[in-house]
Amino acid sequence: MQKSKLAIAACLVFLALPAWSAGDGGSGGGGGGDMQPADPDYVAGEQAVMKKDWQEVIARMNAVIQRDPKNADAWNYMGYAYRHLGDMDNSFKYYQRALQIKPKHRGAHEYLGEAYLQVGQLAPAEQHLKALDKICWLPCEEYRDLKKKIETYKRDHPN
Repeated sequence: MQKSKLAIAACLVFLALPAWSAGDGGSGGGGGGDMQPADPDYVAGEQAVMKKDWQEVIARMNAVIQRDPKNADAWNYMGYAYRHLGDMDNSFKYYQRALQIKPKHRGAHEYLGEAYLQVGQLAPAEQHLKALDKICWLPCEEYRDLKKKIETYKRDHPN
């Protein structure tokens, strides 16, 4: 009986894997697996992220948002770029918009938590860690990354 329960659980996890890999708004990218052609501005924006060309990320993702205002991934990348430029007001604004569109956007929760740490606000960062704990069925990369950054922050900023 115990082995059959384990086998059923293993099958359920295996069947769920394609849904996980289809994209959940993780670290920024991730469509919904809907087989639409890639937006050239979005692709160029992702490439600009890799090059750390934050102005190019903003320009490209702005173009994406103009055509698709409900693209939470593009809003998340905008927040990411502004955070790296040190423009925290815009960073917070864009992350919040990504979460308004997609409240379970793992990448936006992780990056918004990091942004709060960047401005010395531990409590809101911990709230985003709690949100990730609820969103991720199993511990996900975004949860692990934010947890590590919070631990480092606490170590470096005792009381």
